[in-house]
Amino acid sequence: MHLTTSPADWYAARAAGIVALILLSTVVTLGISLADKKRPLPLARFAVEDVHRFLGLLTGAFIAVHVLTIAIDAYLPFSPVQIVVPLVARYRPLWTGLGIAAAELLVALAVTNHYRTRIPYRLWRSSHYLNFAVWSAAIMHSLGTGTDSHALWAIVTYVALIVLVLTLAARRSLHGRAWVVAPVAALAIAIALIAVTSRPTPRPVTNAITHPNFNDRLSGVVVQQQGQTAAIVSMSGRGRGQQPLLVRADLLVTNALRSTSLQVEFLPSGRICKGHVTQVESTGFSGQCRLPNGRAFAIRADWSIARDSSVAGQISAHRT
Repeated sequence: MHLTTSPADWYAARAAGIVALILLSTVVTLGISLADKKRPLPLARFAVEDVHRFLGLLTGAFIAVHVLTIAIDAYLPFSPVQIVVPLVARYRPLWTGLGIAAAELLVALAVTNHYRTRIPYRLWRSSHYLNFAVWSAAIMHSLGTGTDSHALWAIVTYVALIVLVLTLAARRSLHGRAWVVAPVAALAIAIALIAVTSRPTPRPVTNAITHPNFNDRLSGVVVQQQGQTAAIVSMSGRGRGQQPLLVRADLLVTNALRSTSLQVEFLPSGRICKGHVTQVESTGFSGQCRLPNGRAFAIRADWSIARDSSVAGQISAHRT
């Protein structure tokens, strides 16, 4: 799959994550209100239950958007295993793992809630205290991996959510369940302080190209379709090294080379250099491309092909 670094998917991932955290905090707040006989929210119980249930579903939807947009973004590529297994991602594994664990635990809680009439009430009620663990892990995930964690508006949002949930949890704990809330809250605050002191560097959003001249590793795949009169050969791959990039070359061949196209996407800026292939060899090509601002590049790729049509080699570029 040819991924893209369009800013849209990255902004969508960040926005969905923040919205999901706010919704989750609201769900936890309403859950505390429902469990408190002296509810701090002066609303009818059935209204709170309906809103609580709806916001829970909405939280799941925004978490799904957050995970999907992270998965397709090319700046920090995650494998399927890294998306579902905590602590195996190479990018800030602890904080990313907390987010994965929180999402999966939330799914488990949703299942128990769906079958609440088929399981013992005490088991269902006890399992719902894990919502504090889910919320704590989500807060720590946001502080530890969030691109916007350094921003004033984000810090204000996190502080407001933490104060709101912990205040209501403390109110609830006065009714005899301090042993449940206190350890989770203490752990959340301690690890959150560590996360704040090691916030990640924001993702570059500049349009600059970091290394216009480079010679990096190339990996990808070659696909060939044979027709009665022509063949279409497509090569797509990824350059890794000083200047990460995505590259695609398409060739239309009859008895001779009829037409070509070449596209190189520079990461992380997402700037696309379009052009054509000028010379084709059995395991490589040369080409030229030009950015929208007129800057031109000469591209050279050489590789070896494995049995599964995957390629590994070198790709280089220099300004012309």
